[in-house]
Amino acid sequence: MSSLSEQALIESALNSAELERLAAVARDAATAGARVLAHHFGQLEQIREKGRAGDLVTEADLAAEQAVLAVLEAHTPELGVLAEESGRRNTGSDLEWCVDPLDGTTNYAHGYPFFATSIGLTWRGIPLLGAISVPALDELFWAAPGLGAWCNDRPLRVSGCRDLAASLLVTGFAYDRQSQPDTNYTEFCWFTHRSRGVRRGGAAAVDLAFVAAGRLDGYWERGLSPWDLAAGVVLVEQAGGVVSRYDGSTADLAEGRLIACTPGVQAALIDGLAHCRPLPGHLYGAPELDP
Repeated sequence: MSSLSEQALIESALNSAELERLAAVARDAATAGARVLAHHFGQLEQIREKGRAGDLVTEADLAAEQAVLAVLEAHTPELGVLAEESGRRNTGSDLEWCVDPLDGTTNYAHGYPFFATSIGLTWRGIPLLGAISVPALDELFWAAPGLGAWCNDRPLRVSGCRDLAASLLVTGFAYDRQSQPDTNYTEFCWFTHRSRGVRRGGAAAVDLAFVAAGRLDGYWERGLSPWDLAAGVVLVEQAGGVVSRYDGSTADLAEGRLIACTPGVQAALIDGLAHCRPLPGHLYGAPELDP
């Protein structure tokens, strides 16, 4: 079965030269955004919420997005854009950039150096290629079908982990976790008891990049947007990982809920998530941790 990004490449009918050009644009755009973030880091003057409790935006988000959009407009004015802060620019193209100028805004606002600029390109909503720049680490991750997955000049490969008990996992908690019964608190505890640990980085794009790099073995999360996922999904797939819904079926960015992992732990993640499915009347899911 082909990966999502390979499916998108087939359907888009892009040739290799076009694919390489668009991958270069993604890298340039991610680098431009991250450069702005590095400039503003530790010097913020305004932090505010944007509609949902805990969903922050700063002047750095806005400045980084403008820098990204300037690169995209200069090189691909014919393509659509879905950007976290400014919304959608529809050009009629089936190709659309998904822009997260600052993934990990809460981290960034508190001076915690775990954040990134993430640029993904989708074909009719299916992730095709992407780039993620992590300025605090001076690392640029990027991937495209046929071109592989890379961090700076190093090729990426997911880990060879095949045992949940030996795995290091990562997840995140959605902004609506205080108001919605569909959280992953129980899953966090369940997997913590059965793995070497579960990290909570606070930046989905970086989490996915670290799975692609083999630094983490598996990731799951809900409550996400296409701009959080588009680039990272391609990285994981092109590094030899697998991406799916919680039940193992084909992932859909629009759902905002997925698993991304090395193949050896996918079945255990699917089984664990099914075990922790919320029960009626329990706000945070299943009431017990025992198998």
